[in-house]
Order: sequence, then C-alpha cells, then structure tokens
Amino acid sequence: MEIPAIEQRKYMEISAIWAVGLCFLLAGHGFEADASHHGSRNIQSNTTEQPYRTAYHFQPPKNWMNGPMYYNGVYHLFYQYNPYAAVWGNMTWGHSISYDLVNWVHLEYALNPTDPFDINGCFSGSATILPGGEPAILYTGLDSQNRQVQNLALPKNISDSLLREWIKSPHNPIMTPTNGIDGNNFRDPTTAWQGPDKVWRVLVGSLINGRGEALLYRSTDFVNWKKSQIPLHSSDKTGMWECPDFYPVSVSSRNGVDTSVQNADTKHVLKASFKENDHYIIGKYVPETDDYFIETDFLDAGSDLRYDYGNFYASKTFFDAAKKRRILWAWILESDTSSADIEKGWSGLQSIPRSVLLDQTGRRLIQWPIKEIEELRENQMTLLNKELKGGTVIEVHGTITASQADVEVSFDFPHLNEAEVLDPSWVDPQLLCSQKNASVKGGIGPFGLLVLASKDLTEQTAIFFRIFATHNEKYIVLMCSDQSRSSLRQDVDKTSYGAFVDVDPLHEKISLRSLIDHSIVESFGGEGRSCITARVYPELAINKEAHLYVFNNGTRSVKISRLDAWSMGKAEIAPNNRRRKSHFN
Repeated sequence: MEIPAIEQRKYMEISAIWAVGLCFLLAGHGFEADASHHGSRNIQSNTTEQPYRTAYHFQPPKNWMNGPMYYNGVYHLFYQYNPYAAVWGNMTWGHSISYDLVNWVHLEYALNPTDPFDINGCFSGSATILPGGEPAILYTGLDSQNRQVQNLALPKNISDSLLREWIKSPHNPIMTPTNGIDGNNFRDPTTAWQGPDKVWRVLVGSLINGRGEALLYRSTDFVNWKKSQIPLHSSDKTGMWECPDFYPVSVSSRNGVDTSVQNADTKHVLKASFKENDHYIIGKYVPETDDYFIETDFLDAGSDLRYDYGNFYASKTFFDAAKKRRILWAWILESDTSSADIEKGWSGLQSIPRSVLLDQTGRRLIQWPIKEIEELRENQMTLLNKELKGGTVIEVHGTITASQADVEVSFDFPHLNEAEVLDPSWVDPQLLCSQKNASVKGGIGPFGLLVLASKDLTEQTAIFFRIFATHNEKYIVLMCSDQSRSSLRQDVDKTSYGAFVDVDPLHEKISLRSLIDHSIVESFGGEGRSCITARVYPELAINKEAHLYVFNNGTRSVKISRLDAWSMGKAEIAPNNRRRKSHFN
C-alpha cells in the first residue's frame, strides 16, 4: 500500500510503512471517527507548555490520529489512532462521545487489530443505521497478507447508548480484492444507503488501470455483498480515490437529508480525496438503475469544486437526525516537521464540524461552523461602519484573546472602478495568491485580517480578498490565506492557499469568518461559499503575545460594514473516569 503523497513527504524518514485512507468514521446515519486516549487529562490544552495545541478543536491528548454517528441522543466520534506514537502506524479505532459536538469524553478503543482480517491495522470506514435502529460499522482492515479488505462490526449491547463495545462479524472479511482489484488500493467504505428495492448499496474507493473509481457493492442482508460490474463513477485524471462519500442534498430546503433519501428534490454529492485535497462533484442519482449523471467532472477545466482549498483531507459527512442537518468533519494534518510532532507528543486534529448545504444556484456547496461552537464565545468586540483607507492596519483591541478567537467581518465598496483587470491566464487561485501575497499592493485589495500576528507584524497570517475586473464588466473575487510570514521558523510548511469566491461585489458585501485556535485558522469566505484552512506555527505570536488586525493594502478605500470578534473558551475533553454526571447519567 502507498501512503498518500501528503503523508509520504512527512513520515518517509521515520519508517517504511503502508498507507490507507485517512478518513474518519462518522456515524449516526453515517459517521467517521477520530478519538483519543481514554486516560487523558480533562482539559483540551496546556497552552503554556504547548503553544500549538488547540483549545476548542478535537484532538487526542497524545500520539497520532486521523477519522462521527448520532445514536440515541449521543454523537460518536470514531477515529484512526496510533496508541503508541505521534506518527502514522498501529492503526486502532479510538472512540469519543459528545452531546453537543464541542465537549467530548474519551471511551475505550472501539476496534483493535487482533484478527487475521485486520491484524495489520483497522483503517477508515463509515457507520450506517440499519432498520430497527441498530448501528453497523463497515471498515477497511489490512489483513495477514497485507491486503485491504472490508469488514463489518456491530455493537455488543444495542441498549448501551454509548456503544462502548463492538463485535467483529464472524463473516469477515465481507468484501475482498478479487477480479482485478488491487489489494493495495481498495479501501474506505462509505455509509451505506437503501434503494427503493430495499437493497443496500455502498461505495469503496479504488484505483484500477490508472482510473480512480467508486466501486459499487449491493447486499440484501448487509453481510453478503456483490460488486456491480460498473462503478458508480470513475476518472482517469485523479489517481486513487480515498475516503469517498456519497450523499443527497436538498434543492429547496435548508435542512440536511438522510443518506437513503432519493427524490426529485435532491441532488447527490460524490466526494473523493486525492491530490492532497477533498474534491466533490454534484449530479443526479437514479436509484432504480444506480446511474449517476454529473454536471461537471473532477478537475474539469473551469471547475474545481473542493470542500476546502487549504489543509483539509479525508473528510466524512453524517446526517444528524436530531437537528436535520448534514455535518462535515475532516482531518487536519500538521505542517510542522515529524521530529517536532514526536517532541510535542501529538500530531493531527479535527476540523470544527461544519453544516453542509447546497447553495441557491445548485452549483456548489456552502459550509458553516455548527451553531454549538458559538457557546464558547465570550468578550465580544464590535466595530461598525469604519472606513479602511489604503495602507491602513487597525488592531482589534478590547479583551479579545487573539490566539483563541472567532472573528466575523463584512466589507463594502464605495467604488469598484479601480479594480485590477484580471489576466485571462490567471486561472490558478493558489498560484495567484502566492504571486500576489498580502504585501503586494493592488487596486481593491488585499484587504482582510492579520491573525496570529506579532505586535510588530514580523509574524502574521493574512486572510484576505482581492477584487479583479474582467473585460466583460464583471468582477472576480479572490480569497487568499497567506502563510509566507506566519513564523520565523524556517522548517515549517508555509504554503499559501487560494480560491475564487462566487460573490458579486456590485450587489453584495464580501464576508469573512475566521476561527483561530493557536496553530489552526479555519476561514469561510462569502458566507461559506469558499473555505480555506491553514496550520501555522509562530514563534513570537503565541498565547498572550498574539495580536489580531484588520488591514487594507490596496490603493482604494474599503469600508468595514461590521466586525465582530470574540474570545473563545476551551472545550472540555474529559477522560471516561472523570465525566460529569450532569452530562452523562
């Protein structure tokens, strides 16, 4: 097996290891997981000793993680976890639970690599709620022959809402790499869904003859599975498809949709992880024939749909039946060195859970942090109707803890007639952001936020916009996350990220929300139309020495319509033996 290129670079000097998909397991009508050690302290971070450890993002207390489900009032997060080291390997399924997706309790490991069909590791998978309400887990095991195979696990005690113990099926493995399937590229089963014929379907990621594929399997009993001769979809542009996901979204409603819903009011999203990003396409699924008619394909010219244009991989969605929403999680890897990961004793974390909806155009998804995260907000500071002249940098003062904050800002534009003309060759937003970083003056922009910045701005991470004019009198909005000055350290990845944002500044404000948590910045542009996540490791701008600024380095003024900033409290991440009775009776 090959580790994804994104991981190869990082861990190749430690050992020669196999690779599998890095998805989580979110259950609750489909949910992948990410857990931590059950004996950890009940605080999320000690930022004095660990300035890069987060305060309100989920991460294990130690070692390496990477992988939810809603069941009987409880959210479950299962995740790939290395119990022995802060590097990839020894893959076990951790298990944590929550009632609000913010505060978590660690439980015992859910799956351990103890059987011939998973003796070399329990890897990615998904959960499905069966008729009658019983959850089932499908997961990839690396068997005694080092082949990737698909396995089934069921709860030992269905009446235990915490689902503390799981039993592997005696029928395992239930899907094996036969008939031309490469045993090194056969992994990451999706949440299953039922068609109108009551037959179950599930997808497994693969690479066959150079084509990334979503292999389609069917079953009447969830144990005996038969592969379809035709994959649901495939592409020769992508390479191996890791962590595929397939789910419906409503065309007309703001609610999420259960995975097995198929009707005239839904479109279907197919997501695959490849080339270090999570790409998706949208189409119409016909359950009677299992045909999937797409609108644009992966990597088509002029179409580059991704969940996130930064550091965001191996994601998984699940349907939250209690609140009728679909929630997205992803694994955020370190951009630090592997030796630094070993020194600090941990590596990787989870993104903030995001709600996922189809936008009004029906052409793309919009994402937004779940409402529950706002319960951690405190010490609000507000700025209204402030002109931001060219060359201006204003510190966001007040009692804001700039290293641990939530910021929302919207900008308005009195004049757009000095926007720089967009060269038709500027089609790669990441390259454009690298060439025109925050220090490069433009007409309208760069303007936005400087986060995790030192007092003298020696260190800064800039999240900003530029507005370009086209030859047909339209405007293009570019969003960038510029890490080039994020740290004085020379041994960390400072890649800049970029995305075009589907907003029209003639008729709407441009908005930005950034969640800042010590070493991660998750940014949402245009009310969630484009998202960029970055990992940064400042030396000066840590803890109380971090500052927050709003800036405009363009020649034309822009107006801050409204800026709201909050300090964020700490999430409670508690070991099993110290859980609060008021929460977990």
